[in-house]
Order: sequence, then structure tokens, then C-alpha cells
Amino acid sequence: MKTISVIVPCFNEQETINIYYDAMTKLKEQTNKFKLEYWFIDDGSKDRTYSILKDLQKAHSDEVHFISFSRNFGKESALYAGLNEVTGDYIAVMDVDLQDPPEMLPEMFDLLEDGEYDCVGTARMDREGENKIISFFSDGFYKVINKMSQTKIIPGARDYRLMTRQMVEAIKSMTEYNRFSKGIFSWVGFKTKYLPYKNRERSAGSTSWNFWKLFKYAITGIVDFSEGPLMFATWMGTFFSIVSVIGIIAVFIRKLIYPLSSVGGWASMVSIILFIGGIQLLSIGILGEYIGKIFLEVKKRPIYIVKDKK
Repeated sequence: MKTISVIVPCFNEQETINIYYDAMTKLKEQTNKFKLEYWFIDDGSKDRTYSILKDLQKAHSDEVHFISFSRNFGKESALYAGLNEVTGDYIAVMDVDLQDPPEMLPEMFDLLEDGEYDCVGTARMDREGENKIISFFSDGFYKVINKMSQTKIIPGARDYRLMTRQMVEAIKSMTEYNRFSKGIFSWVGFKTKYLPYKNRERSAGSTSWNFWKLFKYAITGIVDFSEGPLMFATWMGTFFSIVSVIGIIAVFIRKLIYPLSSVGGWASMVSIILFIGGIQLLSIGILGEYIGKIFLEVKKRPIYIVKDKK
């Protein structure tokens, strides 16, 4: 019987861990198709997540493992840490809040067993119950990144997926500090099938994601997998350079034709200067994002630091 290693990132999830484990245990007993190995990643939680994971590991040491970080490094680092530890034939990534339906796992397993696919992912068909503003910007993000990047991401795609060992080894080979897993999953290639499902509410607790965190995560995705912003800055700079040259020529000709004309148009001139200055600052900001990412990469800092592991 094959083993599925399940990577479960946790950040302040004391209410959901045991609920999740009970749901997965029930699923395994019902299907009896595979064995399960759990790797819970405590991402520097401030609540009782760490102690609950220790108790769970002691009670089920044959299948439950955990890694506890020295501080909060983020979900991307948690995923990478789990990928480095798993030993199963197939590797799954799931959220502990049960927004990723466990009952889909047997179907995903069967599809991989058929040998046609290297990965079976999931994508939400709707965003029912989610904040309307976050939903609007999330939909916009997928449209923007798929227009700007050659690495295509399925709209509504989740991290919840089941992968072959070969695909996981390819992902592990990407040791970059700035990580955007949805892009990495797509960039490494391999044949992937996506299963749609309806959005679900959390089983308990509250999400640690907010609009600002999601916005920064979206910027990371765009910068990591697209040169579009740099091209935008280049084209805008070129356009306004041409406009400036035309403006200079127009002013020179006007002066030759009407040498005694009074100076006017100061309001429009100030507006133009402010507008062009804004474009310049925007372009510098775009360059700063890329330079900042390069700065973090060349430091070669560890993606995560382990405080405890069982």
C-alpha cells in the first residue's frame, strides 16, 4: 500500500488541528487505499499550536511528525520545509482549516495511480463567503499575472494538490528565498489536472490572512514570475521622453513665431511636471521591488530555521 505524505502548514491553528486530524483519520478508514504520513509545520505560532502538535505526535508517533520554526517565516517557507522532510510515494499539500476538502484525496490518488498525470490540483469554482473586496482583487490578480507572465496560473487554484515524487524533487531544486508556490508549481511543468470544488468555510478559528498580506503576496508573485512591470516602466519612460522632445520643439517654434507672447500656462505646466514626476517615482518603485528581491537572494539566508522537530 502506497503512502501519502501530507504537508500541513499551521500558524495559530490551535482550534483546527485535532478537528483536521480526526477528519483525515475518518477518511483513511473509509477508503483504505493508502497510508498517511503527516508533517505539520508550526510556523512560529503564538498560541498553543506547538503544544498541541507535540501531544498529537506523542499519541500517534507512527504517522504524525512536526517541525516548529524559531519564528514566523511564512507559509511558503513552511511548504518548502515540509517538502524537504516527506518520505511518502505521493506528496499532498493541505490547509489545516479543512477549506481543502479531504474527501477529494482518494480521487486525486486514483488519477495519479493511472499514470497519466504527475500532479492533481484543485481550483475553487466560487468565492462564496469570502470578503467581496478580497475576491475582486484576487480575480484581478489572476488576470494581471496571466497577461504579464509566461507562467500561467489557473484562476482560483489552491495550494491543495497531490504530486509525484519526481515533481517534488523538481520543486525542491528551486531554492530561491522569495517563494511563490503557485507560480513554482506551474513553472516546473509536469502534467497537471485540476479538480473544481465549491468554496468552504473554515472548520474553526479565524484566518491570519488579511488584505495587506494578500496584496504583498500578489506583488511577490508578479515580481517573481514576470518582467512585465519593468517593461511597463521602460515603455512609459520612452513615451514621456518622446512627448518631452515634442513639447520642447513646440515651445521653440512658438517662441520664433510669437517672440513677444506673454508667459502663461503655469497651471498646466505644474500639472504636467507633477504627473511626469509621479511616473518617475512609480518606475523607481518598480525597480526597487526587483532590486529588493535580488538583495534578499544574494544574502543567501536560510529559508527557515527549525527550533524543534519530531
